[in-house]
Amino acid sequence: MTNGRGLVLPEDFLQRRHLPGELDCWLDERDGELILHPCLPDLRKLYIEPTTACNLKCRICIRNTWDDPIAHMSMQTYQLIVDSLVDLPDLKRVVFTSFGEPFTHPRLLDMIEAVRKRDLAVTVGTNGLLLDTKIAAELIKLGVERVMVSIDGGKPDTYAAVRGAMLSQVVEHIRGLNEAKRQLRSLYPAVGIEFVALRSNVAELDDLAKMAAELNISRMLVSNVLPYTEELREEVLYSYEPIPPFKASGWALKLDAWVSWATQEMPRMHWGAERRCRFVQDHAAVIGWDGSVSPCYALSHNYSYFTVDGRKKQVNRYILGNMNDQSLADIWTSEEYVRFRSEVKAYRFPSCPDCDLRESCDLRERNLGCWGWNPSCADCLWAQGIIRCP
Repeated sequence: MTNGRGLVLPEDFLQRRHLPGELDCWLDERDGELILHPCLPDLRKLYIEPTTACNLKCRICIRNTWDDPIAHMSMQTYQLIVDSLVDLPDLKRVVFTSFGEPFTHPRLLDMIEAVRKRDLAVTVGTNGLLLDTKIAAELIKLGVERVMVSIDGGKPDTYAAVRGAMLSQVVEHIRGLNEAKRQLRSLYPAVGIEFVALRSNVAELDDLAKMAAELNISRMLVSNVLPYTEELREEVLYSYEPIPPFKASGWALKLDAWVSWATQEMPRMHWGAERRCRFVQDHAAVIGWDGSVSPCYALSHNYSYFTVDGRKKQVNRYILGNMNDQSLADIWTSEEYVRFRSEVKAYRFPSCPDCDLRESCDLRERNLGCWGWNPSCADCLWAQGIIRCP
């Protein structure tokens, strides 16, 4: 590997790819061919984890198996993030969500305000239980574009079995947000629903779609569950072999004088040949509560889960830099991060569930592969579209 500074590239090559004339890059060799890795500050979507704390203990949550600390992001670290955004001209959206509940952070509204001052679109992911009328009004005034609310059941008892909370309270808060939008004459934030599909709740998708129609929900995102425990393995709907997809009835979103069809996004239901990392394709990065930068949700914490063919895998957090030590642009354009994204775009990883040695290989149990980059994305259910994120 050599630094590509000073490399002279044909002008038409740069123009076709909309690259600057003075281009910093890394050079690599793959199968006898030279690979050019441009070092561009082209981050477009940023996931920020304000906290790992939560007001619930859901049985489907990664927090049941990890040993990571429960902590809020410090405002000092957050200010370093905000200050670094000036060097990222392609950044369009910041998503405040995590495996904790963002609204448990006492300064979340201040965090959102700092980003909105830079005219960036904001999405907030929440369980909805802290989304009271005061918070709702503040989100409208700040110009938050979308709020995604997690609802994992169309009936109160089913929802309570998953989340240990009252569905009626979440519904009341969504209605309160809609009323605040009406009073302040705003179409935003648009409200979406995230639904984790289980054997015990998938029959209620139509109930959820009806609820979505009543609540003016504009987007319903359905994901499969990532089985962190033996209990959750019994709830899995997807398979290694192709199975018929499920779907919910459609609904229309009515906003005053016009009607728009809401979107319904369903997960893939079986392991397949097509693998595409949406985090890399979307030019996205994840910043954890402690300022550490990871490439995706799948590699942002330490935890274990069961693969599509039932092997238990330990995932270790993959950190490419920390905001307390470097700027985000420097981390994004570092050699390791640039090369990692290149490997993932080409998806140079084995398909472990298809391997003849899958029963005896212990590399997968440590999130490693026999070829390609490590940590390995070989078993990633996000890249399969089986697990979905906003």
